[in-house]
Amino acid sequence: MPSSPDPDIDLPALRRHAVARSLFAPTTLLKAVERLGGFVQADPLRAPARAQDLTLRHRVKGYRAGDLERRYPGLPLREDFFINYGFVTPELRALMHPRTARRTWDPARWKLARAVLAEVERLGDAHPADVDAALGHGPVKNWFGGNSRLSTELLDGLHYRGHLDVARRDSGTRVYRLGPAWPAHAEPQAAMDAMADALVQKYAPLPAGSLSQLISMLAGAAHQWQDLRKPTLQRAKDRLAHARVDGIDWYWPADEAPTRGWRIPSQVRLLAPFDPVVWDRRRFELLWGWPYRFEAYTPAAKRVRGHYALPLLWRDEVVGWANAGVKSGRLQLDCGYVAGRAPRDAGFKAALADEEQRLSRFLGLG
Repeated sequence: MPSSPDPDIDLPALRRHAVARSLFAPTTLLKAVERLGGFVQADPLRAPARAQDLTLRHRVKGYRAGDLERRYPGLPLREDFFINYGFVTPELRALMHPRTARRTWDPARWKLARAVLAEVERLGDAHPADVDAALGHGPVKNWFGGNSRLSTELLDGLHYRGHLDVARRDSGTRVYRLGPAWPAHAEPQAAMDAMADALVQKYAPLPAGSLSQLISMLAGAAHQWQDLRKPTLQRAKDRLAHARVDGIDWYWPADEAPTRGWRIPSQVRLLAPFDPVVWDRRRFELLWGWPYRFEAYTPAAKRVRGHYALPLLWRDEVVGWANAGVKSGRLQLDCGYVAGRAPRDAGFKAALADEEQRLSRFLGLG
């Protein structure tokens, strides 16, 4: 599709588009995940809640921390790896499987893996500790140099390859059951195109560099088709709407218009570090003019904004960040601002207080 000649498409228009299309009116949990491209990224850290819950609270009516995990056994969503680990719809998951892995297992490894599959079948719902107790595989060195159980490593690998499902979590530990039989794809390119569309649905509008990065990350979603990434990128560019703004090409779904008059409420929203609005750090700097970094794994002495700084969105501007914690049953916010002070706009103070109340209710604090 040719570049849009619309002179009204500028960075403020793209910023409004990015915020409004992602922070849609709250709906049901399944509809929210579908509108997010069929995928919600997960993270185990709880500060003050897990990333998936912090993402969904803005988009699901009456959402409370932990609702996704509590409802998971009865939902069609499944834990799986897309471009990151998280929760995916059955439609998106079916595009990725059957998939191969970057690491090829030799016959000896597959023999061990088949023993794990047989034990999972025997158990029905299989906790890793029960599988390990039955098979006695012992410890191995994991990819980051620590020790893990071989049976746990095999369970992870079988899950990634689509042979296992995560049935539920027990105190945070994945409990597995046998996965479905995945039919081979007749048209791999069509599956790659659909996955690219899911990424655009979740993260648009996208600068060209970010679109290229996301398509490259599909090597994790469908390793067997990694050689299709280059044509997938070109095909996406050909069908998406786009415009050049300040020397950078931007892309978004062809049926959307950044200048249509997207409604931005006068509201403060504290976003998860992996929220679709802020996930793309390249886009973040282009739209808001300052670098946001996730610092949970940064040594404390080197942190700039805090262990789990939540980007602070005021209307369509990310004006700062907040570190949130719970002490003596009460929510505590420690806010910082790019300008060195809070916005002086009328309504900001009240809007921040409203967001603090919403966050408290979400956490079950009142």
